[in-house]
Amino acid sequence: MDRRRAGIILHPISLPGREDIGTLGREARNFLAFLHHSGQTLWQILPLGPTGFGDSPYQCFSAFAGNPLMIDLAELPGLPPESEDQGDARPGPTEIDYGSLIPKKFGALGIAAERFQSSAEAAVRSRFEEFRTQQAYWLEDFALFMALKGHHGGRPWTEWAPDLVQREPSAMQRARTELKSEIRSIEVQQFFFEEQWSVLKTEANRLGIQIIGDMPIFVAFDSADVWANPELFHLDAKGLPTMVAGVPPDYFSATGQLWGNPLYRWERMEQAGFPWWTARFKRAFELTDIVRIDHFRGFESYWSVPAGAPTAESGKWLPGPGSALFEVVQERLGPQSIIAEDLGVITPEVDQLRIGQGYPGMTVLQFAFDGEATNRYLPHNHEPMTVVYTGTHDNDTTQGWFDSLPEHQKNNVRRYLGHALMDPPWDLMRVAQQSVARYAIVPMQDVLRRGAESRMNRPGQAGGNWSWRFTWEQVYFGLQDELLELTRTYGRA
Repeated sequence: MDRRRAGIILHPISLPGREDIGTLGREARNFLAFLHHSGQTLWQILPLGPTGFGDSPYQCFSAFAGNPLMIDLAELPGLPPESEDQGDARPGPTEIDYGSLIPKKFGALGIAAERFQSSAEAAVRSRFEEFRTQQAYWLEDFALFMALKGHHGGRPWTEWAPDLVQREPSAMQRARTELKSEIRSIEVQQFFFEEQWSVLKTEANRLGIQIIGDMPIFVAFDSADVWANPELFHLDAKGLPTMVAGVPPDYFSATGQLWGNPLYRWERMEQAGFPWWTARFKRAFELTDIVRIDHFRGFESYWSVPAGAPTAESGKWLPGPGSALFEVVQERLGPQSIIAEDLGVITPEVDQLRIGQGYPGMTVLQFAFDGEATNRYLPHNHEPMTVVYTGTHDNDTTQGWFDSLPEHQKNNVRRYLGHALMDPPWDLMRVAQQSVARYAIVPMQDVLRRGAESRMNRPGQAGGNWSWRFTWEQVYFGLQDELLELTRTYGRA
């Protein structure tokens, strides 16, 4: 964080385009051009993994794999590209309908994988085999896991045959033989993702744009990560969690948030030298330039809730791995660019861990205006080694947030800014740009002045999230120039 920079949060699924979900093809490159011409040098995304129940990128089938739904069907590597007049030329829907998208997209990807295996050029096949070799440490388990999941009608791995739950060698070999075709198709789809993402990241870096990835501290229970490494998690003899993750009552929920992720056996991980975490960080920095660690405070201490509890209120704090994990990762991988998400109730011990590692924290302007001058989210309390946001994917859009504030809090905002808010999203964007924080990042919804209808996620709500997309029609003429001027004015271009 050696200079002031600005950027935008936008997950690739929210990109426009003629497919039913944002993809990694032409429209993603158009978005990079938008960032470049607007003076933005940071693109923050959400986790890239394949999503499971609830379509949340924070509940993935793998912490290492890519989400095949993001693959651009028109630009599949090793296959003839679609001509411009093929397919439906109309723009895709402005909201993602996962119910219709998933069977349609995976059907098309399955056909494409078959075509690839029969007709791909030798050079592309060679790249595919190289990919399989380099990523075998996670790809083999993931491909088998997804093939078995499909074979069992999508049921969680704890409901499979006992010998598969226990990963008995004979059962594993039998499954690899019987599901050979399905496994290879999944590997090819991961290769498609890798190739398209690599092209996109290379183009971003060429334009001087760094991609900020997102690493959730916990992984989904129904994932290849837990199935392949049960000894690393608090599970019973049947493979079910004995304690799960969450947070106590907070800003988002009066009963806390019950995430349900299985908790790590940190002592075992440390005794082994944290190999799984080292591999996870290595993969994260292959895909992105900077990594934002979600729920960083969980590495100092984490909220443990008994499995089966109806809410997170009955949990308790337990010690995390502390600096030992990050020291091992740095020793194995070298210094890395990490942002620590330290929102919410943060103890001095968490601050000490973050500062000791040299990681910048986060501050969110929507949390700033409670009327207290000591509020750490107010700009006059910011520190340079910080990333300032108007809001994140878990917040309402700034327009939606301001519209929903009670009048006394609206007055707090007006009083602090010194004027009436005629344009809340851009008024708060200007405050973020003015901050001494080295990085200022805003959601694309705020750039486009969108209201609450464009919110990405509502924490604690199981469905109806992760479906927003923007359209190029919302990017009016002159918007890039306005954003560039704002960014230049405060020394971030």
